[in-house]
Amino acid sequence: MRRPVRKAIFPVGGLGTRFLPATKAMPKEMLPVVDKPLIQYAVEEAKAAGIEEFIFVTGRGKTAIENHFDREYELESVLESRGKEKELKDLTSLLLEAGSVTYMRQQEPLGLGHAVWCARNAIGDEPFAVLLADDLIQAGTPCLKQMIDNYQDTGGHLVAVMDVPREQTNRYGILDVVSENGPLAKARSLIEKPAPENAPSTLSIIGRYVLDPSVFAELNKKERGAGGEIQLTDALAATLDNVDFHGLRFEGTRFDCGSKAGFLEATIAFALEREDLGGRMRDILKKYSN
Repeated sequence: MRRPVRKAIFPVGGLGTRFLPATKAMPKEMLPVVDKPLIQYAVEEAKAAGIEEFIFVTGRGKTAIENHFDREYELESVLESRGKEKELKDLTSLLLEAGSVTYMRQQEPLGLGHAVWCARNAIGDEPFAVLLADDLIQAGTPCLKQMIDNYQDTGGHLVAVMDVPREQTNRYGILDVVSENGPLAKARSLIEKPAPENAPSTLSIIGRYVLDPSVFAELNKKERGAGGEIQLTDALAATLDNVDFHGLRFEGTRFDCGSKAGFLEATIAFALEREDLGGRMRDILKKYSN
């Protein structure tokens, strides 16, 4: 029986420069898709997968994230006094259990690998998950739940993957696949942002990981990779002589909310799925598609 995946890291220290000026004073992870911020979707996905400890790696100007998952007694009191039961339930349902949340600072934006390394002491020697809020996934069974269910069979490192157009391989970590078994692809290596002509496949990592803690030994070397940053994919690749590595083709739709077009698409898709908004959204789309 494998050790359970109880802890998740949420790297939220980025500057969000692609959404300036909106992110000048507000964390990009707090940008709302319909009526919930991106980070809330990621936390809800982790909770649905059985995660018990939530570790946020933050930076300067990110206190809105901490406040979002804390109590707001004045607002709760006003909602209760006005009989707004649904709004009060929505507000209190996002609270995380006392003692289950850790916030730590990433003093410099040195890449995803560095952000994960910052959480090493909170993880210890357990397998753990990493969720990037920029990758919003619409799925019947939450993506991380699919991954943890499969992790019981694979162990090692397990990442969520999807095929991308070959001309876009230089935007992603790409797997060098050895074999495939249903939705699982076993890989012998992975390459960070290879040129299309050098990419071993088009199977790319998106922002969901279940990782063996051995990766921290490599991250501790603080070796710089693509873009002069400490790349998580480089550290994972360095462990593959001793740790199995699989990609899971998850069931669901991924929206790249790190881009403006992807963010807008996600807003439309999630609004269409809502009973209270779907009909109105369809009317709006018809109005602007003529």
